[in-house]
Amino acid sequence: MPRKMFMTIILALSVSLLSACAQKEKLDDGTELINEGQFVFTASGEFKPFSYLEDDLSMTGFDIEVGEAIAKELGLEPVQKRMKFKGIVEGVKTGRADAAVASHTINPQRSKHVLFSTPYYYSGPQIFTRPDSRIQTVDDLKGKEVAVAKGSTYADTAKKYTDNIKMYDSDITALKALGSGRHDAVITDFVTGKSAAKEGFKIEGRQLIERSEQAVVIPKDNPVLLKRVNEALENLRNDGTLRKISEKYFGQDITSKPE
Repeated sequence: MPRKMFMTIILALSVSLLSACAQKEKLDDGTELINEGQFVFTASGEFKPFSYLEDDLSMTGFDIEVGEAIAKELGLEPVQKRMKFKGIVEGVKTGRADAAVASHTINPQRSKHVLFSTPYYYSGPQIFTRPDSRIQTVDDLKGKEVAVAKGSTYADTAKKYTDNIKMYDSDITALKALGSGRHDAVITDFVTGKSAAKEGFKIEGRQLIERSEQAVVIPKDNPVLLKRVNEALENLRNDGTLRKISEKYFGQDITSKPE
């Protein structure tokens, strides 16, 4: 057999095998899963207290416990999958995870590519500065150097008020840099900033800029899974599970819609 024909056959077989691997398991109700019997959900592990690493490099935190509770409601085994935050939406879109439970804010741009569940918690971006800073509100950010996490909606928020933006892989590293004397401010989730301040970061919260809704991210081609996740979240709200997880990590309930 000529070498060229042999290589063509090998390539065709490789493509066939890859296609087979990419196919999902389909349940009787139409739900599609990467692995039968498992709920593979992704988070960054870099967004304490929502998701962060244990000594054994497994993830823990509010988002992780919510993901595990959803899996239990679905009757599936929870399987963590860690990804960089900026790549999570694309990862879910291309089938590398069944869902993301990773504090994604619902917005029109992301909604073009993925589905969102009902919100599982409510938050909002806040300005954080060093204690000696004169920055108080968004009006004070003009021309100032503001740090944000890559791939977060906070980058878009910051662009409304300054052109001088610095990107970090995570909100925690941005806040740590701020506390050590770099940048003028950080815009991040108010709970994350408050938690970092409690842990000794030399930062203070200033203006809470707006409110936002965070939801589970699901592929557009899996509407049945979306329906089941929404049902699971409703059960977890009604039986108090979401509230208990929230109070464990934050000392307050951030899962109920603000009045």
